[in-house]
Amino acid sequence: MTTSADETAQVRAFWGRLGVPGLVDVHTHFMPGRVLEKVWAYFDAVGPMTGVEWPITYRYEEEERVALLREFGVVGFTSMIYPHKTGMAQWLNGWGEEFAARTPGCLRTATFFPEAGVEAYVRRAVEGGARVFKSHVQVGAYDPNDPLLEPVWGLLAEAGIPVVMHCGSGPAPGKFTGPGPVGELLARHPRLRLIVAHMGMPEYADFLGLAERYAEVRLDTTMAFTDFSERMAPFPQAEWGRLRDLGERVLLGSDFPNIPYGYLHQLESLERLQLGDEWLRAVCYGNGARLFGIG
Repeated sequence: MTTSADETAQVRAFWGRLGVPGLVDVHTHFMPGRVLEKVWAYFDAVGPMTGVEWPITYRYEEEERVALLREFGVVGFTSMIYPHKTGMAQWLNGWGEEFAARTPGCLRTATFFPEAGVEAYVRRAVEGGARVFKSHVQVGAYDPNDPLLEPVWGLLAEAGIPVVMHCGSGPAPGKFTGPGPVGELLARHPRLRLIVAHMGMPEYADFLGLAERYAEVRLDTTMAFTDFSERMAPFPQAEWGRLRDLGERVLLGSDFPNIPYGYLHQLESLERLQLGDEWLRAVCYGNGARLFGIG
């Protein structure tokens, strides 16, 4: 593992200055080895596909990545898993259950896909102790309003289990990305604890609007505000006031390990917004700790 002791010290100094007991990161990826290898191969090819190089900063073995998060002081994190086809979600859920059982600090993560039997296996995951779900409508190329998912959304809303959803149109739009389909979903399930990944990049303002309209909608900071993302999809300064006002519903997310820069940069990118230490404390620890009962 090549991460420097200096980086670890700087990450710990960041949250130490804020006076919190660590970080809660709601958007980290741990998944079966062969699946993660395919994800990394995709990012390796992003340069030729989009003209943007995307080197994986933390391309380490699983136990090294877990150890690094602990060294950083991340006291709560997820194993964001997601299927891209039918017949895959149940297998991923089994792996997610096993990973969380052997990994202190990991919030047991589950997922789903619009397919026959989805309500049954989501119910099993909920009853078995899943604490967060991942939905990726871009990679999965499915409509969140697919009738097969209707009982799933009702179940998750009733259980109060958060769902991290990649529904923004970044880094490339999909057939069902954007605020429109999500707005339709929330109109039917206003109590759904939806966490919009990447702040809804690049439709930031629209997703802020959904958070203002629905009390259980939250947004995670994954890759937002960083130099890498600001070049492609800058967050509009005109929306900083709304971002500040929604501070209790913004959660730290990083996309670790699949990021093209160091972990510290995500934290520094939040700090340079100059929204205040109280906002930073809430985003980096308090909001996630309260939502998931950590600490």
